[in-house]
Amino acid sequence: MEKLNLEEKFSLFTDLWSPKVIAEMNDYQFKLAKVDGSFVWHDHSDTDEVFIVINGTLHIEFEDRILSLDQGEMVVVPKGTRHRPFAEKECQIMLVEPRGVLNTGDGGHDKMESDDGRRAERTAGNDVWI
Repeated sequence: MEKLNLEEKFSLFTDLWSPKVIAEMNDYQFKLAKVDGSFVWHDHSDTDEVFIVINGTLHIEFEDRILSLDQGEMVVVPKGTRHRPFAEKECQIMLVEPRGVLNTGDGGHDKMESDDGRRAERTAGNDVWI
């Protein structure tokens, strides 16, 4: 049981859209990610997903609206909700989700995404610790 410094952890990586695990609680992982530009449309059919903005501004596009989150704000995206995160400039976020969740979704509505190459490019390795 030791404290973690988020700024220190963010300094350990530069890749974008590639969540890094920093802690676990029961079956849930706390992941840090740097994001810039747009991600792919996806959903998670079996789990909610939590986005917490540590630094910058994150936008999440839903089918009917865009939600903008600034530093210190968070949102819980309900399971099965199709969404596409994006940032106009680099943003640092924390994700809280069950161990094993694939960042590009699990094959629900995300099959409607036409750019499978982009999806493959954005799919990050799972369970990568820093």
